[in-house]
Amino acid sequence: MIAIINYGLGNLTSILNMHKRLGIDAIITNDEQELRNAEKLLLPGVGHFKKGMENLHSSGLKVLLDELVLKQGKPVLGICLGAQLMTANSEEGNIIGLGWVEAETVAFDKTKLNGLKVPNMGWIDIQVNDANPLFVNLPPEPRFYHVHSYHFSFAQKAQVSATALYGYEFATAFKKNNIYGTQFHPEKSHKYGMKLLQNFSNL
Repeated sequence: MIAIINYGLGNLTSILNMHKRLGIDAIITNDEQELRNAEKLLLPGVGHFKKGMENLHSSGLKVLLDELVLKQGKPVLGICLGAQLMTANSEEGNIIGLGWVEAETVAFDKTKLNGLKVPNMGWIDIQVNDANPLFVNLPPEPRFYHVHSYHFSFAQKAQVSATALYGYEFATAFKKNNIYGTQFHPEKSHKYGMKLLQNFSNL
């Protein structure tokens, strides 16, 4: 069973509906025992980095998730803001992130965008560059739906699983041990996202 973590931010219903469509057992929850019982965790998110971290702290979920992910090694997938929260910090709000991966969340450098608008919104082809099991047997020419004004900046390039191009190349997916993250929204990415979520459930 996959626990979709409810910390007050994110399009939880659309993620749950995609799992139902795939026949994957999933629930939306912030209950400690249900999170402990889950085989895998999914940390979604839409909104502001600072608000996301404040919600995780005030709900007590930050301490619990550190235990489940870092000490117990429970697989976790972060989506969009949920993945950004896994980084050390963000230029969006003066607050420390979860710090699960060696990366920061930075704003798009508008001087390199050649007039492209922020946020980056729409379908973008991705370049998979490691053996991340989330990308096994994807349909040809994988492309995913993005909606974001910030992106990951990794100190450890080995943790970057896929990149995308929007004015310049940026990291759009990562993996560190049991920790997975995507800047894009698999729940909005049709057959490509469906396969990725299926792969996560099969880990």
